[in-house]
Amino acid sequence: MKIETKDYRVPEGHKVDLGKWPTRVEPVYKSKADYKVRLKRAVGELSRQQRMLYAGNRNAVLLIFQAMDAAGKDGAIRHVMSGINPQGCQVFSFKHPSAEELDHDFLWRTTRNLPERGRIGIFNRSYYEEVLIVRVHPEILISEGLPDALKKESHIWRDRYRSITDLERHLDQNGTRIVKFFLHLSKDEQRKRFLARIDNPEKNWKFSVDDIKERQYWSAYMRAYEDCLAATSTDHAPWFVVPADDKKTARLIVSQIILDTFADLKMSYPTVDEERLRELQSIRTQLVE
Repeated sequence: MKIETKDYRVPEGHKVDLGKWPTRVEPVYKSKADYKVRLKRAVGELSRQQRMLYAGNRNAVLLIFQAMDAAGKDGAIRHVMSGINPQGCQVFSFKHPSAEELDHDFLWRTTRNLPERGRIGIFNRSYYEEVLIVRVHPEILISEGLPDALKKESHIWRDRYRSITDLERHLDQNGTRIVKFFLHLSKDEQRKRFLARIDNPEKNWKFSVDDIKERQYWSAYMRAYEDCLAATSTDHAPWFVVPADDKKTARLIVSQIILDTFADLKMSYPTVDEERLRELQSIRTQLVE
């Protein structure tokens, strides 16, 4: 089954109504066995592409994952990127900012963890938290120590969207390809996954009372995501709304989007000039004697 990744891409400048974006679609695999085969094939190709990215040392790739709790971010990262050489991949998870981070602008803590050329960077949550959770809980702005004039809700979110899109345009112009995933989970599916975490002792550690508290703000989060996706999905740093009620389908869609991103880079292994070839042949002759 062919995955048309454009079906999940948020067009630049378009209004977003998440109620019209599905959280579940027809499975893109025929069976559990077919899913394993398709994922293994995708992981293998991602590994091959990552080696060319590393060898070429010209581009970097930044993958950003955002979602409501229990949407499957960790699982998607773990399964889809399972074949990537750790030497060429960096994963960062951003929680509540530290005191040091609060003393800097809201992009500082993530910017210092951007991937180097030749590497894949993965942000499990990101600077987008500053226009999502902070928007739902504006009291967090108080702890950020901003001047009063900058905390007016009439323009702070617009200004932050502009800061984000300016940063992403700058990164794109300097060789970092950015792809952003919103794993779109239904409220009912989240309820089922929370119950599974409570009922399964091996998953108890995943559950927090704060998860239930945040669930009460579901509608507010959906509005924040809608405004964020509409304001910050661009041609050079697109958002993809991935239906996440079926974890297997979500992982296959994510893997295909990443593969399409690599294909657009048109990578190949570095070539060597004639002088270098002669040098290598000379060394080879010495080794076989």
